[in-house]
Amino acid sequence: MAQDDGRGRGLAQRVARSAIVVAATIWAGAAAAQSYSFSSVRIEGNQLIEDGTILTYLGIGRGEAVSGGQINAAAQRLRETGLFAEVDVIPQGGTLVVQVAEYPTIARINFEGNARLGDEQLAAAISSIERRVYSPTRAEADAAAITEAYAVQGRINATVRPVIIPRDGNQVDLVFEIFEGAVSEIERVSFVGNRAFSDGRLRGVLETKQAGLLRALIQRDTFDPQRLDFDQQVLTDFYRSRGYADMEVQSVDVQLTRERDAYLITFNVNEGQQYRIGRVDVATEVPEANIADYAAELRPQEGAVYSPDIVDNNVERLERLAVRQGIDFVRVDPRITRNPASGTLDITYTLVRGERIFVERIDIEGNNTTLDRVIRAQFRTVEGDPLNPRAIRESANRIRALGYFADVQVDTRPGSSEDQVVVDVDVEERPTGSLSFGANYNSDNGVSLVASFSERNFLGRGQSLDFRLNAGRRSQVFSFGFGEPNFLGRDLNFGFDLAYRRTDNDSALYDTDSFRIAPSLQFPISERGSLQVFYATEYTDITDVSEEASPLIQAEAAEGGIWTQALGYSYSWDSRRDGLDESTRFLLRFGQEFGVGDVQYIRTTALATAETRVFREDVVLRATIEGGLLDYNDGASRVTDRYFLGSRYLRGFDTRGIGPRDANTLDALGGNKYAVARLEAEFPLGLPEEYGISGGVFVDYGSVWDVGDLRGLDEGDVLYNDFTPRAVVGASLFWTTPLGPLRFNFTEALQSEEFDETRNFDITIATQF
Repeated sequence: MAQDDGRGRGLAQRVARSAIVVAATIWAGAAAAQSYSFSSVRIEGNQLIEDGTILTYLGIGRGEAVSGGQINAAAQRLRETGLFAEVDVIPQGGTLVVQVAEYPTIARINFEGNARLGDEQLAAAISSIERRVYSPTRAEADAAAITEAYAVQGRINATVRPVIIPRDGNQVDLVFEIFEGAVSEIERVSFVGNRAFSDGRLRGVLETKQAGLLRALIQRDTFDPQRLDFDQQVLTDFYRSRGYADMEVQSVDVQLTRERDAYLITFNVNEGQQYRIGRVDVATEVPEANIADYAAELRPQEGAVYSPDIVDNNVERLERLAVRQGIDFVRVDPRITRNPASGTLDITYTLVRGERIFVERIDIEGNNTTLDRVIRAQFRTVEGDPLNPRAIRESANRIRALGYFADVQVDTRPGSSEDQVVVDVDVEERPTGSLSFGANYNSDNGVSLVASFSERNFLGRGQSLDFRLNAGRRSQVFSFGFGEPNFLGRDLNFGFDLAYRRTDNDSALYDTDSFRIAPSLQFPISERGSLQVFYATEYTDITDVSEEASPLIQAEAAEGGIWTQALGYSYSWDSRRDGLDESTRFLLRFGQEFGVGDVQYIRTTALATAETRVFREDVVLRATIEGGLLDYNDGASRVTDRYFLGSRYLRGFDTRGIGPRDANTLDALGGNKYAVARLEAEFPLGLPEEYGISGGVFVDYGSVWDVGDLRGLDEGDVLYNDFTPRAVVGASLFWTTPLGPLRFNFTEALQSEEFDETRNFDITIATQF
């Protein structure tokens, strides 16, 4: 019976609840159907908010017929303003009573518990403002924004709690109580699906880095979703520049460790196969274009590993040819046919007629310091020109390459008519100058104090300015440099260099003074080639010569200070590029300086260097050959003019450690000729990549010789005046740090002479503070 009674009571309760719900529904429907009209509105409880403001949000006019539903909607509008803690709208006969309780005003906003992010940084992240109405919803959103700011810093466990402290006069202090938590670093970055390249090589491409020894300084070992998006694009570009045209990043798996103190990031990649360039030809849908002219302009590179850069360069050549021939609105469409069986890509460069669209104007925004003309100089397109999307993209890349901006966005939008577009350039500037004081050490010159100032965008004009003062025990150097990259409004770089150097030689019985002024002009003459021409005037003097010094040096010093004038040029061809370049790179440089006036000479220098990656690009091989020749037609060289090979040229020897010497005093005399060959390999040591430590081995071979005019000395008074080769082998440790790259060389001379000055270890360290 007790069980039956329980069932009966439960049934009765359910019936009663159903009746209440039905009654409430009927009442609400009746209220909504009822019509009201008010002759007046009475507002109660407001202190700061004006009656007119409340009436505006309310939206109910006097004498207007409204329903109960409209009254409820009006009350909801007032609540949604965020100005009131409570809102009641009550019909009382012909009067509509609006009762409100205002939120307090924020007197002060404080942050407590923050150490890693300053108050100014946090204040910039929130929307609550002092002396404005407090909103709980906004305060919660601000707490979330602060939490996100910490998450970007890698502190995903940070918590933020908004607290209000009541004050007199309906005011409150808003306090954000912060627990910052520890940094959640990136513990591991790994890859799945990569066969052509090792994890270590791919990690070197990414901007995101694993936490390493210098985790407090690197700032790239914390998780940032935006950086991860960039890394996916960089990884894709890396593969495609090496022939993997079908490569794609299928997914990126981001996981937190169980302790939530570290991230594990896995890139899932599908490499596809590597392609080479197969058949290359030209087709045209533009009648006035002669195919033969355009085929002659191509660099087909058939059989080479495919790279988008090859295609882009050919497209650019063909489009430029169309412009030179006066054929407007021509677009080159590279049509690629895949041949998976042979692993080749056939490319047909098709000339098609583009839309007749002109550039109406170029609008630039965000450049508070940089002048418009500096940015416009990067455009090959001006107002009124036919629109060339490729040229616009290249201009955007040139603007980014300036290094003046943290972000560059270049887009087009419709202009004033259908055949016009406006190019919008939106930039975000960043600091371009630096002032530093520091200490520098290298094995050649010892310790020196350094003060420098540099500005890459002087007065927003795109000009470079550089001062440097180096004061050490062995030498004092002052230098000044100025550069104008758009001289006379053209792609012409004007430079002006001034340098003064004084040496206090510990290893020689004399000192030197030199002063040089050299204005120059540099301009491109091919895609990767540039030519510099310059004029130089130089003063050199040999001072404080000891009576024990070589008679040759004493004779040269007796000539006093000498002014020389020179004209010269330097040609360079450089395939090295920032970012995702080819695995093999080259640099060629050749220059000559012609002395004129009282002293006539020709100084010739040449350098060729190559670098390639092997063994899945984990090992870097480098080879360099360089040399110099100083030949006098009138006059003779002095110790201030001749070559001395320091460790930068031939490792394992002191700055004046090899070359011609006085047989009696053993003073180093330098030589008019030098030649050096350097071979080296750099490879991983099996240490975690985040440490930035790799190893290397090298061999150097070369010599400096030929003093020239002996000024009365006999041939027997000079040692090693003929080509006398030296050879060195060694091992290196490379350490990439946020302070700069460090290199430690351990050397052993395989071939040296009796009076050479060797060294078994050298290091270059540069520290700024």
